[in-house]
Order: sequence, then structure tokens, then C-alpha cells
Amino acid sequence: MKLGPLTDTTRFVLFAVIILAMPLWLEPLGGNYPDLLQRFAIYGIFAIGFNILFGLTGYLSFGHAAFLGVGSYAAVWSFKLLTMNALPAIVFGVFFAGILAAAIGFLSLRRTGIYFSILTLAFAQMSYNLAYSVLTPITNGETGLQLSQQDPRIIDSVFIEAGSGLPSTNLFGLKMSGYPGFYFCAVLLIICFYISMRIFRSPFGLMLRGIKSNQNRMRYTGLNTRPYMLTAFVISGMYAGLAGSLLAITDPLAGAERMQWTASGEVVLMTILGGVGTLAGPMLGAGLIKYFENIFSAFNNNVLMEIFSFLPNAVAEIIVPIVGLFVGSGWHLTLGILFMVIVIYLPGGIVEGLSRLAKFAAGERKSSKIAGGNTSPQDQPGE
Repeated sequence: MKLGPLTDTTRFVLFAVIILAMPLWLEPLGGNYPDLLQRFAIYGIFAIGFNILFGLTGYLSFGHAAFLGVGSYAAVWSFKLLTMNALPAIVFGVFFAGILAAAIGFLSLRRTGIYFSILTLAFAQMSYNLAYSVLTPITNGETGLQLSQQDPRIIDSVFIEAGSGLPSTNLFGLKMSGYPGFYFCAVLLIICFYISMRIFRSPFGLMLRGIKSNQNRMRYTGLNTRPYMLTAFVISGMYAGLAGSLLAITDPLAGAERMQWTASGEVVLMTILGGVGTLAGPMLGAGLIKYFENIFSAFNNNVLMEIFSFLPNAVAEIIVPIVGLFVGSGWHLTLGILFMVIVIYLPGGIVEGLSRLAKFAAGERKSSKIAGGNTSPQDQPGE
């Protein structure tokens, strides 16, 4: 029986099952501990939101780290002033990131192409420098914004008796650490994926694809494309703000380093590695980079010696130093090679590679069925 293409409902259910089962299928790969799982989910949200702008419109932003940082600062201030509950922190993080995205987008979208990218990079670096120096009363400068026992926490002070130590983030009493914290982030990731899928399938998403295809031609028809572009930019910034607030929820600290240009470049790499303009591709790219950063980078010479212990010692002593150049502190080299291979041979990213494998496997099955059939072409009736 020939299977048809996946429906959106099937695709969404499959995505949800895979995300919720991450602690199980990542165990053989050593990536099933809660802190890393949380980062997979958080940066997956960040990349999915970035893909709404870059994947649908083709506008490449190098400044999305600014919204990530603003989301973190807003969440920590929510913890300090109001309550340690995660929901208000998320609301404030998304709201303030959306406000900043509207301001930056309104100015940056006056230009296109490389000029737009440079403008977003400039605004992000301005935000970073402001957070690092001028706005020190709000951001606490290079030390970063942290919790203290002197924080008012107006809502918590009414309902909860203050303890001797610093309180932890929670969701109506459920601590946002360990696996509960991961599943909270995972549920939000699934919701964000669903919203992204609906945007991709909506008339609004079709309009954004038209802008990517030929914006000038759309303008010649009398259509004003800027409101659509600004809306996509704000939505993408709000996704980044949500990711930033989740970073603060899992670790109540906000620093200016989250607004650096390297964080903006990282989400670009995630999206390109996974597949620009695809639904699940950015999540795959985010998972791959975070796996390299946290697991692959821990492979030192001692670990490699254990891996190659089945070889004679003389051979292992030759191989381990060579392999060691690409793991441990050299994981960036491996990631760079992988990035070049994907850009050259798989412009559609990991998703394109998986699609090719699926087509190849389907072709193999089809050819094996034909080869194993009892009827030959001569025996078949003519048309």
C-alpha cells in the first residue's frame, strides 16, 4: 500500500511525540540530562521563531539576540518585583521583546538585503553596549541581573512566607528545574511549532512567501508589503523573547552576553543547518549545535582512548591525536566542516538530506518489489 504525504495533523502529532520522548531516545547519545534537554527546547523555540522571518520572507537578521536578552531581563525583573511564578515572567518577556522588535523592525525594514542585516546587527550591538554600560541600573552591567533576598516580590510576599534562602522559579508550586522544567519548555515548544505551522499554511504566510519570491512585483500591484514584513519581524522577536524568558526561568540570571552578535549568528547557523523555510528544520539545527556544544565538546583524549580501546595501543596512539583535533575544544572545526558540506551539497539542510534518504529508501523498496515479481514486462498486457 502506497502511503500519501503526511497531513499537518499527523506531522504535528509526530513532532509532539518525538519532543516529549526526548529523554528516552537521547539516552543512548548521552544527551538526556534535564539541563541539556531544556536548552534543546529553548533554542528550538528561538530557531523556529527566527525561521518565520528568514525562512518565509528571506530577510536575514543578525540582531535577534537583542530580543533574547530583553526577554531574559524582563523575566528576571518579574521574579524580583512580582513573583517567582513562571507565567508572568513569560508574559513580560514576550511583551517587551515584541515592543523592541516593533521599534527595531520599523527602522530596519526601510532597507532590504545586506543593508537590513547590517542594521539589525548594529541595533543588537547597541542594545548589548547599553545593557553592559549605560543601563547598568536596570541590567546590573557585566555582573548580570540576579535575584537577592531583598527583592520585594510583591505577590509572593502576600501569599508565601519568605524562606532563609533564595526562592526558586515555579509554576504554581511546581519547581521549574529538572525534568518538570524540561517538560514545561517542551510543551511551549510544541505550542510554538503549532503556531508556526499555522502561519506557514495561512494566507499571511503565503503573502510572506510572495514577498520572498519577488517583493518589487508585489509592490507594483499596489500592495504595501511593509505591514506584513513588520508583523513577521515582531512575531519572530516575540519567539526570541519567549526563549530568553525560558532561559531565565531555568536559570534566574540575565546577562548582556546573551545579546552579543555571536548569539545572533548561532541562530542563523541553526536555521541553515536544519533547513531554511522548513517547519522542523530549525529545531533539528538547534539540537545539533547544542549537542555539539555540550556533549561532543566533552570528548577528550581519555574518552577517545576508551572508544578506540579495541585497537592495538600503537594504532590507537596514532588515531586519538588526529581525531582529537575534531572533538573536545576542536568541536567548532567539526561543526564548520559539517556546515560547509550541508551548504554545498544540501542547500535545504538536514531536512533535505532526510528527504533524499526517504526517497532513496522508497525507490529501493519499489525496485525490490519489481525484481521479486512473478510477471515480466513481456507477460504484461499491452495498453
